[in-house]
Amino acid sequence: MIVISFDCLSALDFPLIHTLPNFMRVFQKGSFSKNVETIYPSVTYPCHATIVTGNYPNRHGVINNTLLQPGVASPDWNWFRSAIKGTTLYDEACKANLTTAALLWPVTGKAKSIQYNLPEIFPNRPWQNQILVSLMSGTPSYQWELNKRFGSIRNGLNQPELDDFVLESTVHTILTKEPNLLLVHFTDLDTMRHNYGVFSDEATDAIHRHDQRLGRILDALEENGRYEETTIVILGDHSALDENKAVHLNVIFREKNLISIDSKGKITDWKVYCNGCDGSAYIYLKNNNDNQTKQAVKNILDELIADPDNGIERILTGEEAGRKGADSTCAYMVEARLGFYFLESHEGEYIKHVTQKDVWENNKYMLACHGYSPEKQDYSTFFLASGKGILADEEVPFMRLIDIGPTLARLLGVDLGHTDGQVIEKFLNLKDP
Repeated sequence: MIVISFDCLSALDFPLIHTLPNFMRVFQKGSFSKNVETIYPSVTYPCHATIVTGNYPNRHGVINNTLLQPGVASPDWNWFRSAIKGTTLYDEACKANLTTAALLWPVTGKAKSIQYNLPEIFPNRPWQNQILVSLMSGTPSYQWELNKRFGSIRNGLNQPELDDFVLESTVHTILTKEPNLLLVHFTDLDTMRHNYGVFSDEATDAIHRHDQRLGRILDALEENGRYEETTIVILGDHSALDENKAVHLNVIFREKNLISIDSKGKITDWKVYCNGCDGSAYIYLKNNNDNQTKQAVKNILDELIADPDNGIERILTGEEAGRKGADSTCAYMVEARLGFYFLESHEGEYIKHVTQKDVWENNKYMLACHGYSPEKQDYSTFFLASGKGILADEEVPFMRLIDIGPTLARLLGVDLGHTDGQVIEKFLNLKDP
C-alpha cells in the first residue's frame, strides 16, 4: 500500500484533477469521495495523526500543529511519534511483520515501527541544522542514502524543490526497499495556497506538478512489477479558504493586563493565552480554576464578536470544543470569520491587513489558510483509492477523515482497535483471502 497525501487537496479540485493524465490512471479503476469531512482544528499535524489512527485530535492527542509555548517566537511542533496516544497504521503494520516507510509524514519523528523513516521536522533553534535534526529523528542510514543521492535537489524548505526531493526519494524507496506500507507527504500545493491564494495560478501549477509526481510513482510501481498488487491511496487532509486579515487576540489580552511583558516586549507571565490554529484558535488559562480570569476573557470575547470587523464568528467553551473532537482542556475555542485567521503575536495591532508583500517578507503571513471548522461551506477534502482490494467506479457521497484509518487498516489486514471512524465498506473488494 502506498498512501500519498497531497496536503491541502480540496474537493473543489476534483474538476481539475479528473482531467489530468496521471490522476486519471488511478481514477480508471478506482473509487473516490469528493466530500470528505476534515477534523477540528483542520491543521496538518492533527489531520495526519487522524489519518493513521482513525481518531479525533482529543483522542489521539495531537490537538494542534504546535505546542503551547507562550511568548516563544517559533513554537516547537508535534514532530514526534510520542505525541500520538494509542496505536497507528504503521505500528500495526510493523507488528504484522510488514515493512514500513515514511517520507515527511507528520508526527513520525523517532517512530520505532517505521523501518525507513525521513520524518517531517525542521531546525527550530539557532544551534540546530536540518541534517542533524532529521538524522536524530528518523532512520540515519536511510536518510544519509537519500541525501547523498538527491540532497542537491533541495533548496532548504522551499517549494517545489522540497517535493521534488521527496518524489525522487519515494521512487528510490519503491524500487530498492519495496515496503509493504509507504506513507508520503507532499506540501507544494499547501505552500502555494498559503502564499498566493486558493485558486491562484501558482496553486493550479502545483496541482499539475503533483500529477507529474504521481505519474513517476505509478511508473516506479510498474517498473518493479508491483503495480497490480498495490493499493494506491491519494488523499487530502483539509481544504483552504482565502483570507487577508490576521487577528492577534494576545494583543487584546496584553492590553487588558492578562499577559505581562518586560521592557524588551518578552512575555514574563500570563493568565490567558491564544494558541492559534490559523482559522481557529484555542484560548488557554494558565490556571484552569481561575474563574475570575475566565469570566474576564468571556467578556472580552463577547464584546469582540459583537462587531464582525473583529473577525470572530463563533465562541465555543472547552466542553463544546471537545464534542467537536478538539482539545476540551481549553477555556474557549474561537472560529474565525471568512477572510480572517489567528496569529499568536502579542505585539502590534489587533487586526493586520495582509498584503502579498507581507507574505513574501514574513512567512507567518498568508493569503489562504485552513484550521477552520469542518462546517465551513466548500471546505471538504478528497479521497481516492485504486488497485488491490478496491472496487472500481464507486463514489462515496460522504465520509470523514476519521474513516480513512480503519479503512486502510482493513485493506492491510491489520486492526486499529476501537476507533472514532468506521470502515467504508463501499470501497472494498476483499473477497480473495
